[in-house]
Amino acid sequence: MITSGFLHLDIMHLAFNMITLFFFAPYVIAIIGNIYFLYVYFGSMIAGSLLTLYLHKDDYSYRAIGASGAVMGIIYSSILLDINQQMYFYGFIPGYIFGIGYLLYSIYGMKAKSDNIGHTAHFGGAIGGYVITLIKEPSLFRTNLEMVGLLMIPMLVLIYMHKTNKL
Repeated sequence: MITSGFLHLDIMHLAFNMITLFFFAPYVIAIIGNIYFLYVYFGSMIAGSLLTLYLHKDDYSYRAIGASGAVMGIIYSSILLDINQQMYFYGFIPGYIFGIGYLLYSIYGMKAKSDNIGHTAHFGGAIGGYVITLIKEPSLFRTNLEMVGLLMIPMLVLIYMHKTNKL
């Protein structure tokens, strides 16, 4: 449940996670501090593993690795905390577009099952980062309700797809 978050498929997988973390982590650390950053990071890692376990409990051949769940939790946390952030490495992409787009791309990865990257953990991690951040900063419901709702859309898509057996 935890050790898989410290393993990666290859150097590109590790590099993508670390570059993404490099862009989003400073927002989280600056706004909620180092300790809560660790809560979000490890809580998201565990949430990603739990969702993976839940959705793949009957698939005994399923294997996945990576810190992607923890990183998605940090992405979702940072977007909630600062909606105006930009990602300059990938062009001038608003952070929320990157986060939501990447999570929707993860649906493809979950359906394709063509690699050992924990695409399901992306969703669990996003949910973990989302919930932990909202527990820490409940004022976001008042000050940032539109983004709270917008970030919930990919999660609702996942629930719908799971309930209708389209995953």
